[in-house]
Parts: sequence; C-alpha cells; structure tokens
Amino acid sequence: MNAPDAAPAPQTRCANCAQPLPLPLPNYCAHCGQESRLRPPTLMEFLQQFGGAYLSTEGALWRSLARLLVPGQLTLEYLAGRRRRYVLPLRLYLTVSVVAFLILKLAGGLELRGQEGKALRIDPGEQLHFIELGHWRAGLEQGRFYCENLPAPMCERLRRRLHAEPAALAAEVQDGKDRFIGHWATAMFLLLPLFALWLKLLWLDTGRRYTEHLVFALHLHAFWFAALLLCLPPLPWLRTLTAGACLLYPLVALQRVYARRWWSTLLRAGLLLLLNLFTIGFALAAVLILTLLT
Repeated sequence: MNAPDAAPAPQTRCANCAQPLPLPLPNYCAHCGQESRLRPPTLMEFLQQFGGAYLSTEGALWRSLARLLVPGQLTLEYLAGRRRRYVLPLRLYLTVSVVAFLILKLAGGLELRGQEGKALRIDPGEQLHFIELGHWRAGLEQGRFYCENLPAPMCERLRRRLHAEPAALAAEVQDGKDRFIGHWATAMFLLLPLFALWLKLLWLDTGRRYTEHLVFALHLHAFWFAALLLCLPPLPWLRTLTAGACLLYPLVALQRVYARRWWSTLLRAGLLLLLNLFTIGFALAAVLILTLLT
C-alpha cells in the first residue's frame, strides 16, 4: 500500500494584492512590487524610508532647490516635461512653506524676548500697540485702552484681554503671535489659486493653461518662502540683499517663462503686483480678525 501523499503546503499570497507568490518566496511581488517578507521596520529603516532619495544629497529635493534659485528654471524644466528628476510643484511648495513657518515660529513665535535676551515683560502702564494695520489700531497707552475703526465686539474682546495681569497679558500677546503665523500660512496657501488666476488673465495671449500658471505660482512662492528664512538672522545687509532678490527674481522668472518683450513684462508685472497687494490686504484683514476672535 502506498503511503498517503503529504498535505500540500499552504499557498502564500501577497499581503497587498492577494496574488499567489511562488516558492521559494521572492523578495518582491511580481504583480504589484511590494515586499513579500513583511516585518515592522527598525527605527533606522523607518528614517531611511522617510528620507530616501527625497532628502539625500543626490535626491530630487536638492536638485529642485538648486533649480529654484535660477529664476523660472524649475518651471521651464516642468513645462518641458522633465519632471521625474524633480519634486512636484505642490509638494515642493508644501515642503518649503512648512519648514519656513516652523522655523519662523520657533525663532520668534514661541517666546517673545527683549533686547537683552530676557523673557518679555509687559507693564500695562507702558505703551503697547496690539494692532497697527493701516487705520486699524488697538492697544494700551499709559494704561488707557484704545481701539480705532474696529467692530465693537472685537474692541470689547481686546479690552478684556489687554486689561489682564501683566504675566497673562504677555502670554496673550505671545499666543496671538503664534495664532497669526498659523492662520497666515493657511491664507497664503488659499491665495495661490487666485495668484495663478491673475497670471492667466495678464498673460492670456500666451495660450497657456491655468494649471501651467499654477505651477509657476507654486515655484515662485516656494522661492519667497525660502528667501524668508534668510531674513531671520539679525543681519541688515542680508535682509536688504534678500529683499532686492525677492523683487528682481519674479521679473526675471516672468520674462524667462512667458518670453515677452521686457516692456510688456514690466507692465504686466506691475499690474500683477497691484492685484496681489489688493488680495493680500484683504487676506491680512481676515487673518487679523480670525486671530483676534480665536
């Protein structure tokens, strides 16, 4: 009598796509490409997965930042179809803006300090301008609360906050600064589609699609956020140089990407500046109101 056949080994399937895997077990699934031998990663493996080529010295992020320093070059690379070697525009913008706002908050948003490096102390008897934005003004002057051209409920809310104890008042000013930075980061992201719309209307004769203008807007704002980091050190010459670069960079970038005569580029850039200042003014007012009401 023949011995009974051994029971067949259970078939191994890919945990991701459920396709059968051959034996001996391969390192990767031939159908979806996921690893077949799964286990929780070590801390070092997790950090490598997080960084990988994205943060390595030869990765896409550093190549993208290098191209971003040349006005309009990264946009030209994208429009020419050379995209795989660079970080996608939205991801690049989010990466640079998040890092910029995080460093900005850590540098000046978590704790206010005086000129001698000591923690800020606020004396209600001294002058304190809590709001100074055009004709909107509010604060304390020699212990007297003033609130000009702001809605009455907002003035009353500010009055209660600014008449707190000195320690609580300093904490309130600091907390308001942190809230403003957070709200402004959100506002800048929401304004990007509108900035791209201004580009579309002003360069309508180029025949470019709206999404192409949006790519340029993302790259331009990513550069501005990167330049913002250079303004944090207390070096007047560096801040002056950065401010000049922020004004010259968009002009050169517009000329290179849209390839129009210089007089036409200057005229359209001037109109773009006015439209952008108009929208930023409304955004600042909205962020200010939101900061005060939260």
